[in-house]
Amino acid sequence: MYSLFIKEVNAFFSNLSAYLITSIFLISLGLIVWVFPGTSVLDYGYADLDPLFSYTPFVFIFLLPAITMRMVAEERKTGTWELLKTSPLKNYQIVVAKYLAALVLLFFSLIPTLVYYFSIVQLGDTIGNIDSAGFFGAYIGLFLVGALFAAVGLFSSCITSNQIVSFVVAVFLSFLLYGGISALAVLASGDLAVLLTGLGTDFHYEQMGRGVIVSENIYYFLGMILSFLVCSWILINRDE
Repeated sequence: MYSLFIKEVNAFFSNLSAYLITSIFLISLGLIVWVFPGTSVLDYGYADLDPLFSYTPFVFIFLLPAITMRMVAEERKTGTWELLKTSPLKNYQIVVAKYLAALVLLFFSLIPTLVYYFSIVQLGDTIGNIDSAGFFGAYIGLFLVGALFAAVGLFSSCITSNQIVSFVVAVFLSFLLYGGISALAVLASGDLAVLLTGLGTDFHYEQMGRGVIVSENIYYFLGMILSFLVCSWILINRDE
């Protein structure tokens, strides 16, 4: 399983498109946080990184499917999937190895954004005048949102051998989870509205963005991630 994990990470970093995807991600966030009118932290006049946490999940909706779309779909298209299936690895180990590789790529994409935190710390009227607890709470939430979208992307890649189809399906499902379900909740009422709101990823992420890390939010993300990984495992089992 470890060899497959390393193979996936190396395959990403040995591909020029990987650096292009990561660069676009970081440039997009940089423009949102520092440049664009209405979102730039320099316009607010106080040390805060709300724009980073407000817009990054929407960038993730496209970033994570771009990272994961090839993980199974490309192997099916190139014919290496049959070789992998006949290896000593069990199907769940294949899913876990590929998912962990996606998490590593997500981690390395997020690490450079810590520069924004240290920049705001220094730019404050009083150096260090920033809600660090709220920042790191939101940062953990941001990683969990990315981890969920990575699971969605892996699931979508298991559906088809076409990377473009995998990307589109993953973007649609991610958007449905982050914003789509909440929009439906507005149209509903009573218990149904409460249920739909609780199913929305944005609801739990916004709570963590306030520095509120409670078990309910953690269980939501872990439960959703596990659900998509199990669905990926089921799809892989159907290939036999």
